[in-house]
Amino acid sequence: MPNTLYQDTPDLRQAIIDACRDMNRRGINQGTSGNISARAGDRMIITPSGVAYDRMTPDMLVSLPLDGKGAPEGPLPPSTEWQFHLALLRAKPEMNAIVHAHPVHCTALSINREEIPACHYMIALFGGNTVPLAGYALFGSEELADNVVAAMRDRHGCLMANHGAVVAGETLDKGLWRLEELEVLARAYILSRSIGTPHILSDSEIDSVLGAVANYGLKTA
Repeated sequence: MPNTLYQDTPDLRQAIIDACRDMNRRGINQGTSGNISARAGDRMIITPSGVAYDRMTPDMLVSLPLDGKGAPEGPLPPSTEWQFHLALLRAKPEMNAIVHAHPVHCTALSINREEIPACHYMIALFGGNTVPLAGYALFGSEELADNVVAAMRDRHGCLMANHGAVVAGETLDKGLWRLEELEVLARAYILSRSIGTPHILSDSEIDSVLGAVANYGLKTA
């Protein structure tokens, strides 16, 4: 059965804009470096390239077919990162939103080419015992899309080498919540290393958490 949580309406488009503004308000993104998309029936709605969020209006957002066949629809070009947004929505039919940004602590780890290990049980929110690192490729490239999809094959988020972070969400709100949780996790991991050696939870310890967090977290749409 197709996923039809969202349809392309002015309300959905405004919700995407509001989520972008919220990213900056929460300090998990800076300027226009982040981008957000949502599944809308058989299409993807995504923020345009290079437009400040406080000037963005619903009619500026761009619609693309999920099957990749057909040109973007809208007055402006889509975000330069549209390829991995589209690839993730196609690879994860249960997810309805993709949220990408450059949170400082996530980005610092990505610059070091490090994944986040099981330093805290909340890592289970991302589907396993690590938040993996996607290999580096030029921003906006098909290679980067392939790298991100591979890293998130069985995960809900990843770091992107020398770039930032991306998460998938069942809803827009849950995608934004998950990215904020990822930045908190990255910050805690970095701080723990500054005062000693982090203790990493075992696979069996994380396995016991995975079932417990299946319905954990934000419940609003």
